[in-house]
Amino acid sequence: MQMATIRPATGADIPAMVELLRLLFAIEEDFAVVPDRQRRGLELLLSAGEAVVLVAVNQQEVIGMATGQLLISTAEGAPSLVTEDVVVAPAHRGKGIGSALLQQLAGWARQRGASRMQLLADRTNHPALDFYRRQDWTTTRLICLRKYSTTEKPL
Repeated sequence: MQMATIRPATGADIPAMVELLRLLFAIEEDFAVVPDRQRRGLELLLSAGEAVVLVAVNQQEVIGMATGQLLISTAEGAPSLVTEDVVVAPAHRGKGIGSALLQQLAGWARQRGASRMQLLADRTNHPALDFYRRQDWTTTRLICLRKYSTTEKPL
């Protein structure tokens, strides 16, 4: 079994990442699969200064990804990394790729002074929740609330 290589994503990786996001969003009730939106979001992340997009590559095929963005936490008095889009193609799960992506994200965050990583996960995605628990992530007593900044919700 050949281990994947983790590297920063490039614009050339966007089509494969859109496909990975399709897999992820298909099981998350709060998000819709809209490829143009996902492509635009990835382009914004790739050009953002305080964000990172990582891909896992095996034999030149993108088989996993994870993204993170820094925000300032008043609770921590330091940057915090908001972790998103952790997904590995089904045929490559259970091989340590998700763990490697999270480790790389943690290293990137530490280099920028972040003291905490956080993420949102769908309550019904039990395999993902079990994975995060095995990675020593803990649940909090906080809930996520959302409101759109426009009068119309995006499709």
